[in-house]
Amino acid sequence: MPSHHLHAPLRSSTATSTTISTQSFTSRLILLLTLLPLSLAALAFILQWKGNSGFMMDPTTANSRWAPQGSHIKNHEIFPGMELSVLSPKAHKSSDCSSLGRSGAPSFPYFRDWKFDFQANLRPKICITTSTSAGLDQILPWMFYHKVMGVTTFFLFVEGKAASPSTSKVLESIPGVKLIYRTTELEEQQAKSRIWNETWLSSFFYKPCNYELFVKQSLNMEMAIVMARDAGMDWILHLDTDELIHPAGAREYSLRQLLLDVPGNVDMVVFPNYESSIERDDIEDPFGEVSMFKKNYDHLPRDTYFGMYKESTRGNPNYFLTYGNGKSAARVQDHLRPNGAHRWHNYMKTPNEVKLEEAAVLHYTYSKFSDLTSRRDRCGCKPTKEDVKRCFMLDFDRSAFIIASTATEEEMRNWYREHVVWGDKDLKLKLLRKSILTRIYSPMAIIQGLRESGVFSSIIQSAPTTLSRDKFLASVDSSNSTRTVSSESMQSRNTNKSRGNQATARKVLGLETTALFHEAAVPPLSPPGFLVEA
Repeated sequence: MPSHHLHAPLRSSTATSTTISTQSFTSRLILLLTLLPLSLAALAFILQWKGNSGFMMDPTTANSRWAPQGSHIKNHEIFPGMELSVLSPKAHKSSDCSSLGRSGAPSFPYFRDWKFDFQANLRPKICITTSTSAGLDQILPWMFYHKVMGVTTFFLFVEGKAASPSTSKVLESIPGVKLIYRTTELEEQQAKSRIWNETWLSSFFYKPCNYELFVKQSLNMEMAIVMARDAGMDWILHLDTDELIHPAGAREYSLRQLLLDVPGNVDMVVFPNYESSIERDDIEDPFGEVSMFKKNYDHLPRDTYFGMYKESTRGNPNYFLTYGNGKSAARVQDHLRPNGAHRWHNYMKTPNEVKLEEAAVLHYTYSKFSDLTSRRDRCGCKPTKEDVKRCFMLDFDRSAFIIASTATEEEMRNWYREHVVWGDKDLKLKLLRKSILTRIYSPMAIIQGLRESGVFSSIIQSAPTTLSRDKFLASVDSSNSTRTVSSESMQSRNTNKSRGNQATARKVLGLETTALFHEAAVPPLSPPGFLVEA
């Protein structure tokens, strides 16, 4: 008994010690299992933070990884936009006109100060030529959208607002942009050009308004071909500044990729045009506000086109308000010449032409109410049915000119809503289901991204100019102001009319007889009419 009482406390103490040891081991194991993942997570966070910090603090190291090949970025190859952060005080001082400004939440801040100077090793090299009197609010979004599409070079034949010192200084500061001003010297040079002295364009000579513009465009295209060849271009397009290429069907949303896939034996590709179909009468920025377009006849089943023709026209003269024969891109080669503003041709052969089945040119026509008055103000024709025929080629242009010249503001607005604005939701939905109308958002998204990133305001801010910033911005704050078109052109043409004996030069070249066999230039044409099918 004494022995039993002596060893009982000892056994109790040993059991307690074992229990405590087991609990301690379990606690340490749980602590270890808890701390291990936390430590790994903390280590990963530190490594990631240090990596991001190094990237942001040293943009030159990131440039070699992210900068596009062939780009020439200033400030010792600093990654585009990092030399002037969108968060810096300087960035907020770059105030552009309202339509070219950016929101407070940039989507693509790394685009800032990036001029898309992609010259080296890009194939094919693409150039666009245009004749314009527009302001920066229209030209810059149009130009940089096409830079994103892969266009490297622009030949801009400028007059009016586009030729003003404030606008031209900005345009000349952009890599790949060549400005040609409409001067007396230019007109004298074009009066001696080959196509001015041939027959295929002669039916458009000595007529005002749209006919005069058509001749200017053709003469400018002829000069642009020479400049494109000298610059080593592979393809040339003629586009107006209210037109955007929509490279649908390519492996990527890129005009460069689209033309890269064109077979080598093709000389010209035709982009059928889609026409903007606005849904309000207060559009101010067509590129940023218009997403609905009417498809071209070439991209619709024949039965659908003619079956819905009357509903599609809504009482207008034709299926489209303006032209329907698209625009084209030509491979730069010997003997290339323009064939009007919509096509190209070749003196020595009939070009091998293909029409694209998905890609299109988006035409933003009459997308602003002010387009009615701008056409009226730049043309001096009488608002009569007979006189407008010598000024405008297309029926809707003639009707619009007469309305703008004779109606009150309220009457013009009502006419615009009836003939241009798509306000009938049921009809809209019906034509969308039939694929006559379609939604296209890509250009809107791209241009909005460029605008938000500060590309446009950065270009204006960095351009050399002697004007004060307030005066400069005031000169580009709206595209609604009157555009003036030089009247010197027709005067110069009439003065030079007696110079007709340029045929001597063609005799020397042995080319006199070839002009007799050229078909007339291709003018802007309306799509097939309903009566054609009948």
